[in-house]
This record gives sequence, structure tokens and C-alpha cells, in this order.
Amino acid sequence: MLAPFLIMLREGIEAALIVGIIASYLRQTGRGEWLPVIWIGIFLAVALSLFVGAGLLLVASEFPQKAQEAFEAAVGLIAVAVLTWMVFWMRRAARGIRAGLQADIDRAMKAPARATWALIGMAFFAVAREGLESVFFLLAIFQQSPGPAAPLSALAGVAVAVALGLAIYWGGIRIDLRRFFRWTGVFILLIAAGLLAGVLRNLHEAGLWNHLQTLVFDLSGSLPVSGVPGTVLSGLFGYHHAPTLGEALVWALYLAVTLPLFLRSDRPAAALDASKA
Repeated sequence: MLAPFLIMLREGIEAALIVGIIASYLRQTGRGEWLPVIWIGIFLAVALSLFVGAGLLLVASEFPQKAQEAFEAAVGLIAVAVLTWMVFWMRRAARGIRAGLQADIDRAMKAPARATWALIGMAFFAVAREGLESVFFLLAIFQQSPGPAAPLSALAGVAVAVALGLAIYWGGIRIDLRRFFRWTGVFILLIAAGLLAGVLRNLHEAGLWNHLQTLVFDLSGSLPVSGVPGTVLSGLFGYHHAPTLGEALVWALYLAVTLPLFLRSDRPAAALDASKA
């Protein structure tokens, strides 16, 4: 499935870029002995993300059916908010992220007694932010697309992100990150629109939303979500073979607001310089 792969690839590259900037600046300024400290922050962040994900899955499994639908709607809504914030935040923050991190490192090194905790914290928050964002997204996707394909795709995205991060740091590989974040941002907004439509479906199944239930179309005979093409479209864009009017309106309104804002305000100056990461 492409959606979990792409999200984890993007999340992983964002984390790798931030950690890479920290590591590169330490090495360039003759502070290479501090590099192992960064790994402590990374491992703690990964552990926290796994713990939160396992905890949410355990809690959800104890709910009765209607409560579970409401829980899935809440997770989906958080995932939509997180994905939307993620694409807009990276576009805004990209321009000054390097200078800000380097200034933070310089300030931390003025007090060596606190430098260890400062570097651990910088790496921890960089990875934990991406990890916790990923937890809510993956929960929402896994609920819509059960089976091993989605988890395996997510793991593949992480693996590719780690490989690209190492290649950028050690090998000097250049990536046009402006184009990467621009087009993955568009794709992620499409995914978020599908998740938002799924939230409305969950709310209806939980008995919390009973309006605008007229079917827009019914493709259950030709393109059901149980088939391979339908499963792929469901995993990518939240496709449903029989969407209601409310689901279609939510999907369209979300994209009508977010896509123009994202594409209009995207600027080449916001590109990240991968060669210096």
C-alpha cells in the first residue's frame, strides 16, 4: 500500500533531516564526540512512540462496538489534523530550521554541564514529534485497511527514509526537497480528505451522526472495497464504494480549502538544502 509507505517516508525524512542538521553541525564545529548523545534521544523517542501506539491499540480493543467506532472517529480526526498541520508546518519552517537548530546547539554548548541533556532533548523532540504523528495516522489507516500490507508498507517507508537520511549525511546525495515536500504534501492532503470522510462514516456507525445519508453513487457491484483495486483506493484515498452525501461534501470541502492554500503559499525559497544536512 502506497499511503503508509509515503507517510512514513516523509515523516522519516523530516526526522532524518533535523537529526542530520544537528549531527552535521556538531561534526563541522569539531564537536564530534557529542554525536553518540543524539542516539539516546532517538531511541527514547522511538520507544515512546511504540509505547503510545501499543497503549492506544490495547485501549481500543476493550471498547464495545459503538464505542470502538467513536474511538476510531476520534483517532481519524486527530490524524487529519496532524497530517494537515504537518504539511503546512514543514513548508513554513523549512526556511529557518537550519539556522534555528545551529543557534540552539551553540547556546547549549555554552553550558557544557547541560549540553548532554540539551542535545538529547533536541533529538528526542525531533523524532518523537514525527513518531507520535505517525502513530495516529497509522492507527487510522490500519482501521480502514486491516491485514499485513499496511504495516509492512509503513516499515518499508521507514527503512527507505533511514537509508536516504544516511545517504544525505554520509554520501552527500542531493534531493530536490522542495519538489519532494510539495508533491508529497498534495498527496497527503488527498489522504487526509479520505480519512475525514471515513470519520463521518465512523460517527454514523457509532450513532452520533445521522444527517446527509443519501448515497451519491453505489459501485459495490463494479468496484467494491473488498476487491484488490478497491482496497488499494481505500488505503490511498479513503475510497468507499457507496459514499453518502455528507462524506462527499466533507471530502470536497476539505480539499477546496487546503489544496489552494498549500499550493498558493508554496515558495521555492522554502526549500531545504539537503546537501548541507
